[in-house]
Amino acid sequence: MHIAITGASSGIGASLARELAKHGHSLTLVARREDRLRALAAELAQATPAGSAGARVHVAPWDLSDAKNAAGWLPAAEEALGPVDVLVNNAGVQIVAPTATVDPDEADALLAVDLLVPLRLTRAVLPAMLARGSGTIVDVASMAALAPTPGMTHYNAAKAGLAAASESLRGELRGTGVHVVTVYPGIIASTEMAQAAMNKFEESKLLSAFPTGTEAELSRLVRLAIERKTARVIYPRSGALSRWFPGTTRWVMDRFTPALKALPASDRAS
Repeated sequence: MHIAITGASSGIGASLARELAKHGHSLTLVARREDRLRALAAELAQATPAGSAGARVHVAPWDLSDAKNAAGWLPAAEEALGPVDVLVNNAGVQIVAPTATVDPDEADALLAVDLLVPLRLTRAVLPAMLARGSGTIVDVASMAALAPTPGMTHYNAAKAGLAAASESLRGELRGTGVHVVTVYPGIIASTEMAQAAMNKFEESKLLSAFPTGTEAELSRLVRLAIERKTARVIYPRSGALSRWFPGTTRWVMDRFTPALKALPASDRAS
């Protein structure tokens, strides 16, 4: 299968690429940082099943901040590896700050990358998938879609929007042969984004009590969801409580979410 992964240069995207390469899939790696993509591609050439050739990898250095041109990498990728069988919408950015201090242009950029770009890319690959009667869209949302954290207003909104679009598209495509997997990662402690977010909150027993996961295990679960056509991945599994008991989750978050650390004067809105 030809699997295209956005945000593949680090974090969950890179981990998922490693997991999929081990199982013999051809990969298109999409991200801004070409040096990291090429280093990962070289690594993946060795991470293949015993006795098989190196993984077929197409590197697509691409800035996804321009939503209107988000799919510009697609023609070259399909020329190199054939039609995209699986699209993994993983690229994302976050802002952790009091809403009143957030730069509006930065907020717009976040909404573009985290919400508009996945919708654009899905629209780009979906007609061909429907024509073939097969394909998979994987949307990496967030537990923030189920349990939004104060101080992350725009990120919460984008991920909730992506999750809603993903869940509704799955129903729309029922019976077409095209499947949608919605992924709800919780705190993946080893990722740069998770560490950056955690460091901006005051010390908290609530945060320290949250279960954390690993990139490797999340990647394994996503691979299995693709292979088995599972509807969604919620990881760590305790995060499923937020889906089944949203009222209780909201009460806990409202009552016990720690405050953001005081911002330096230079970071505050004028």
